[in-house]
Amino acid sequence: MDRLQLPRNMIENSMFEEEPDVVDLAKEPCLHPLEPDEVEYEPRGSRLLVRGLGEHEMDEDEEDYESSAKLLGMSFMNRSSGLRNSVTGYRQSPDGVCSVPSVRTIVVCAFVIMVAVSVIMVIYLLPRCTFTKEGCHKMSLPMGLIQPVATNGKVFPWAQARLPTAVMPVRYELNLHPNLTSMTFRGSVLISVQVLKATWNIILHSKGHNISRVTLRSAVSSQEQQVEILEYPSRQQVAVVARQALLEGHNYTLKIEYSANISRSFYGFYGFTYTDESKEKKYFAATQFEPLAARSAFPCFDEPGLKATFIIRIIRDEQHTALSNMPKKSSVLMEEGLVQDEFFESVKMSTYLVAFIVGEMKNLSQDVNGTLVSIYARPEKIGQVQHALETAVKLLEFFQNYFEIQFPYKKLDLVAIPDFQAGAMENWGLLTFQEATVLYDSNTSSVANARLLTKVIAHELAHQWFGNLVTMKWWNDLWLNEGFATFLEFFALEKIFGELSTYEDFLDALFKTMKKDSLNSSRPISSSVQSSEQIEGMFDSLSYFKGASLLLMLKTYLSEDVFQHAIILYLHNHSYASIQSDDLWDSFNEVTNQTLDVKKIMKTWTLQKGLPLVTVQRKGKELFVQQEKFLLNIKPEIQPSDISHLWHIPLSYITGGRNNSKYPLVSLLDKKSGVINLTEEVPWVKVNTNMNGYYIVHYADEDWEALIKQLKIDPFVLSDKDRANLINNIFELAGVGKVPLQRAFDLIDYLGNETHTAPITEALFQTELIFNLLEKQGHMELASRLVTRVFKLLQNHIKQQTWTDEGTPSMRELRSLLLEFACNHNLENCTTAAMKLFDDWMASNGTHSIPIDVMTTVFKVGAKTEKGWSFLLSKYFTIDSEAKKNKILEALASSDDVRKLYWLMKSCLEGDTIRAQKLSLVIKTVGRRFPGHLLAWDFVKEKWNRLVQKFLLGSYIMQNIVAGSTHLFSTKTHLSEVQAFFENQSEATFRLRYVQEALEVIQLNIQWMEKNLKTLSSWL
Repeated sequence: MDRLQLPRNMIENSMFEEEPDVVDLAKEPCLHPLEPDEVEYEPRGSRLLVRGLGEHEMDEDEEDYESSAKLLGMSFMNRSSGLRNSVTGYRQSPDGVCSVPSVRTIVVCAFVIMVAVSVIMVIYLLPRCTFTKEGCHKMSLPMGLIQPVATNGKVFPWAQARLPTAVMPVRYELNLHPNLTSMTFRGSVLISVQVLKATWNIILHSKGHNISRVTLRSAVSSQEQQVEILEYPSRQQVAVVARQALLEGHNYTLKIEYSANISRSFYGFYGFTYTDESKEKKYFAATQFEPLAARSAFPCFDEPGLKATFIIRIIRDEQHTALSNMPKKSSVLMEEGLVQDEFFESVKMSTYLVAFIVGEMKNLSQDVNGTLVSIYARPEKIGQVQHALETAVKLLEFFQNYFEIQFPYKKLDLVAIPDFQAGAMENWGLLTFQEATVLYDSNTSSVANARLLTKVIAHELAHQWFGNLVTMKWWNDLWLNEGFATFLEFFALEKIFGELSTYEDFLDALFKTMKKDSLNSSRPISSSVQSSEQIEGMFDSLSYFKGASLLLMLKTYLSEDVFQHAIILYLHNHSYASIQSDDLWDSFNEVTNQTLDVKKIMKTWTLQKGLPLVTVQRKGKELFVQQEKFLLNIKPEIQPSDISHLWHIPLSYITGGRNNSKYPLVSLLDKKSGVINLTEEVPWVKVNTNMNGYYIVHYADEDWEALIKQLKIDPFVLSDKDRANLINNIFELAGVGKVPLQRAFDLIDYLGNETHTAPITEALFQTELIFNLLEKQGHMELASRLVTRVFKLLQNHIKQQTWTDEGTPSMRELRSLLLEFACNHNLENCTTAAMKLFDDWMASNGTHSIPIDVMTTVFKVGAKTEKGWSFLLSKYFTIDSEAKKNKILEALASSDDVRKLYWLMKSCLEGDTIRAQKLSLVIKTVGRRFPGHLLAWDFVKEKWNRLVQKFLLGSYIMQNIVAGSTHLFSTKTHLSEVQAFFENQSEATFRLRYVQEALEVIQLNIQWMEKNLKTLSSWL
């Protein structure tokens, strides 16, 4: 799913604002000194840092380091200049002999030396000391303490990005009154907290709030006390300063009254307008809090591990509907035609799962074992929700049975939001979706649309257990949420929607993820994160698809029953709690009764980046296997050592011969190399059966030849998953020079006999990538020869395709794929047939039907003409189907007219005529084709600051925009240009993983062309 902001000073501006103010506590009075054990002094060369202690181990906080360095650097510079001034007493005589220094100079120098020696003695010889209210504890060095400063100039009493653990939230009562026309809201939040450790301060998150009043009340007192609040915007933290110490074990109630703007981005509590079918302007407000935006809607403890219950009240206009996580408890009519809705108290949950929506909506509902499932949409779209309702009902029943845990709420709402950046969001009891992912029109929605709808609903429903019921403590373990939801999404669909063949989509996504994980810029799926950009960066295909693949590999290795038993135990043991990866592995070890150390196996996969390359060689009845790290680009200075990269790999394999095994055999490779004994000599062996393992396999020359021979004789002794796996592996290995490129093309020579979608999809992906690199560098004749070679393999398949919607979902997907390939390259009169369908449709003013599965291809051909492009644009603004609008938009972005392409990207960014949520799709489509691939990057450069303001800097959409505009560059000139652009941004921007990944992909493209261009020219 193309995925995923928060308004100003949190993320976008952290890259552009000045460093946060700091103060030296050795010189400034401390009105609210830090608690004992809250800080320590930590020397780092010439830089100082204050770090909060407690259970959270921090990465180095860049802002404080740089600020400290600046202060100390200035101090050193001042002293240095003073020293330089003082030594000007030395004068060199004209003949080059130094004159005798004056007495004054000698005294000054002696004094400077004594000061320097004293400082060194203090730093290195005195006992460590921490400044506290009680005085000196021997823990840190007695150096000046540098501490953040609140907006009012007072010392802010907390110096970490993570919140302290002294105070825990128990319950929130949130009251909101949004004004959708002025885009503002008033709010108050009553937070019941429990003190776990005596403290003077309550530290929590707040962003963009005008806080007017703060009071604190003890549970044993009915009297509210107004208290001081300190704000530290650069970390989006506020500190409530108590008049008396808050006592351990006691409960308190904190009340904060505030006002704020409704966000105009897609994050936090945001609003927008749209025009209904009567051309009337409508107002709508919704939330998107994951990962760090709840704090912009209300002051809160905005970390996933800090769960509490929520009571929410919303004041709205009478014509609007308000929804939240829980069912509505009451509606009270107020003055001026306003209504206050109160929702029942929620179960314990994380702040990022809180949600509320205000707007004009209709719904369709069905009861499932006491839970009312409803699909909400704007009134004119209600006719497109039936398919989603039927899908959600089936999936809810499946998950409740599989997990043996009932959904805890009496209602489950799925809401189609007109303007929504994320594909969907799993808010507990209130799932939110882009309209295109949840609405279904049988006249315009293709097989791909049906698959997408089913996958997204399955993913978000799986989250109700994995992520909502059991939540990771911190974002470093995001994969526990997203990997599980992705795995269960495809697992559920295979069980109850098998006819959709969604495993084909999983394979396609997994192959791309493995390529990403083979880069030096990759990361472990469980990675330490602190900054907002790092946290946003975790929402990538590694968390989703690598996580899912590891769970699939584990399920296959342990058996489905053992796997199910373990995750049921895990859910029961940790319901409503926050966990770490080890808690999951402990549940598996409990089920396996310690006969297998699942934790030890899986940590080799979650705590190191990358994936293994398993090399296989048959010798008689033995199979010799060895593992190493697979890297697309091994730089000499960072070649991995044999010891540092070792995985515990469940190797599955099938063999040819008389005992051709229907069921795969499995052997655990937990060493650098090993030997597997076969029962007989076999003609071939295929390792990684059905692509159930997360690794790439390289065979000895004779073993590759045996597999290539088998594919030509009878490809169907191998599953379509295995055939797609072989195609992927051999092309990836050819890319790093381990296999000649010609051998990869020899392997796909069997494609004339292929009947399944997955292998053809992968073959076209790999060859289209080569075509794009050749085309973008102007090697048109060679690119044409490549297309001719692929076309010869697929010619019979293409000729057999009809311009209809007949066949199974998989066959229909294959038709879309093959006809798009043929029309893109002007093959087999494809464009003639497509143009006739388009002309008939245009002549009928869009009333004539076009077969759904070829609609995108037909629209792309039609968009090549001036008249066709303009007609498509006019239809984009008038049609009702989101699926059809997306097909038209992709066609418009495939134009050869760069002026039209620029206008399209600009319109998306502005968000008035075309929703900004479409920008990622448009840039990706523009950047893929020859006329637009330079334009897309120029647009991103030109609009960078605007993009960063509109979308979160570390977000999934920014990842896609940068990748989509640069991934086909393959020259050193382009590499230098992209590198120079990002180097001119902030250092933190340049260090973003997706920026480094983009640079590495360009380097790999250059490397690929240098290695293969000459060879390709000689034999193609």
